[in-house]
Amino acid sequence: MTVNPLLDFSGLPRFGEIQPEHVTPAVDALLEAARDTVAQLTAADAPTDWDHFVEPLNDATERLSRCWGVVSHLNAVVNTPEIRDVYNANIPKLSAFWSELGQNLALYARFKALRQSPAYAGYNAARQKIVENNLRDFRLSGAELPEAQKARFVEVQSRLAELSARFEQNVLDATDAFTLYLDDRNDLAGVPEDVCAMLAANAAQDGRDGFKLTLQFPCYLPIMQYADNRELRHTLYDAYVKRAAEFGPAEHDNGPVMREKLQLHREEASLLGFAHFADLSLYTKMAESPAQVIGFLRDLAVRARPFALRDRAELEAFSRDELGLPELAAWDLAYASEKLRVARYAFSDQEVKQYFPEPTVLAGLFQVVRTLFAVEVREAKSAVWHPEVRYYEILRDGKVIGSFYFDLYAREGKRAGAWMDDARGRRVRAGKLQTPVAYLTCNFSAPFGGKPALFTHDEVITLFHEFGHGLHHLLTCVDELSVAGINGVEWDAVELPSQFMENFCWEWEVLRGMSAHVDSGEPLPRALYDKMIAARNFQSGMQTVRQLEFALFDMLLYSDFDADRGDWLQLLDTVRAEVAVNFPPAYNRFPNSFGHIFAGGYAAGYYSYKWAEVLSADAYSAFEEAGGANGQTGERFWREILAVGGSRPALASFRAFRGRDPQIDALLRHAGMVEELAGAGN
Repeated sequence: MTVNPLLDFSGLPRFGEIQPEHVTPAVDALLEAARDTVAQLTAADAPTDWDHFVEPLNDATERLSRCWGVVSHLNAVVNTPEIRDVYNANIPKLSAFWSELGQNLALYARFKALRQSPAYAGYNAARQKIVENNLRDFRLSGAELPEAQKARFVEVQSRLAELSARFEQNVLDATDAFTLYLDDRNDLAGVPEDVCAMLAANAAQDGRDGFKLTLQFPCYLPIMQYADNRELRHTLYDAYVKRAAEFGPAEHDNGPVMREKLQLHREEASLLGFAHFADLSLYTKMAESPAQVIGFLRDLAVRARPFALRDRAELEAFSRDELGLPELAAWDLAYASEKLRVARYAFSDQEVKQYFPEPTVLAGLFQVVRTLFAVEVREAKSAVWHPEVRYYEILRDGKVIGSFYFDLYAREGKRAGAWMDDARGRRVRAGKLQTPVAYLTCNFSAPFGGKPALFTHDEVITLFHEFGHGLHHLLTCVDELSVAGINGVEWDAVELPSQFMENFCWEWEVLRGMSAHVDSGEPLPRALYDKMIAARNFQSGMQTVRQLEFALFDMLLYSDFDADRGDWLQLLDTVRAEVAVNFPPAYNRFPNSFGHIFAGGYAAGYYSYKWAEVLSADAYSAFEEAGGANGQTGERFWREILAVGGSRPALASFRAFRGRDPQIDALLRHAGMVEELAGAGN
């Protein structure tokens, strides 16, 4: 009998063999085994020490998490009706188990006994942190609730998990449902040739002549950025911002999903004694309160909005005087901005893109991490879920310390965006080291026409960002799974390594070393680089207030908002009136596809991007002070930030690296906002 591949934990996932019919039997078997383990560990005569209690519990829950991690990953990157069905069918069972585990008073008592035992004082920092985290998490899982409320808490958790999955699936379905075929190349005037070739290839795959347009980002963004056809931009914009809303099929409308999620999060917080879900969300984060976060965001908005207003005024004047647009509509923003940037700085994204073919970019990325952290990256063999996926190993001192998968291209059935997820965490068990494994996923344009994939500079930055998350997971030196790598790190600090890595995409030596023109092989010219640097803060004011708009909306939505009758569009309008400079049409349903806060882990946490940007900019300034990318400062960053993972508070790690508390100055300087600051006398 062939062993279910989802039950094989001896090595990497066996992606070539995993089928939808394997999922439910594997999940059921692992749930049963985990429950048996819990029963044994909580028996009256069972010992309460690390090796006989914590490690066996870790064994049981890790196997379940690794199995479900593979299933969740496949659901995100090769979504099919069969995978979706088994994924949805098993969510309630898993949610029930985790809730049951978190409310198990016998387990809770064992961890309390561990905390009070003489052995606790002899534990290293990682083990002590794990015990403290578990005690906190039992309370947050409702372990101390009365029995009737416990049952309701479990129901709420299960339903929230189902709704998160449905939200994400509705966005995916609504995105994939849109197709527009064009016959006339003139309709695509202004769109770069390589994009048009991709659209023609898409149509040919459907057996059609002409061009196939979709809402996938490698199609949508170039149309919005380059298409001279304003009506075409309007058409795609309308379709994009109406996704998963009341304008389409009722089964794809995320409105009811959002309402129920807000109500359930409010109930979840209330059951645990918190005034709002935002208070519950921040309980495990660096930030102390919603008021502190809102104050931070509003303070940043006051600093950024003058720049944003200037950006908007310049764009309006340019689009009126140079482009002949009577008004600057939402579907004109990307187009007019690109035209203005070309006019002002004499280069375009399309020109820069020719210097960043994928093989050269990857080689340059790997060289940066070699310089910073003394690690080597080499491609290796592994089973994968799609022919485009590649697998790599990371070595330090000649030994493999981790590995990762790259899935870089957009395709139907794949969730939009870019992210890192862990396939396996670092752990030492019975004297054997289990190395960490990561999934690194993006949605770039695939290679075609015999040429490699070409990345815009923004896509290069995205690649470095996700690789920073990967390094956080892969370069850990912590041997305890629960706080190794990204595990146990406060959510509003997890973006520090990712945003930190973005900075190297602006260093001359780095960019020169990772560029080669796709036709001539010439590296990026210094003159073009100088233009890119001059344009680095182009519209940084508008970009900053846009992020602040999202973050404020999120925090207010999950704090002082009527989950039953409140109008989130009205709330968003109120936030925009305070901080925004661009105002979309009334039919824009951005919240309906805001997966970060309705399907991801960023509910009452979207501010983390700006919060962590303060940390990352300040951390990178240590490299600026040392003259750029260098191994000496990199070694300290690795040792004090990456290596320690979640084994100590993120602020303590930052202080250990920087020698002081974080300061906002570097962020303001990098964003080009220091002159205003000085002028205001602050």
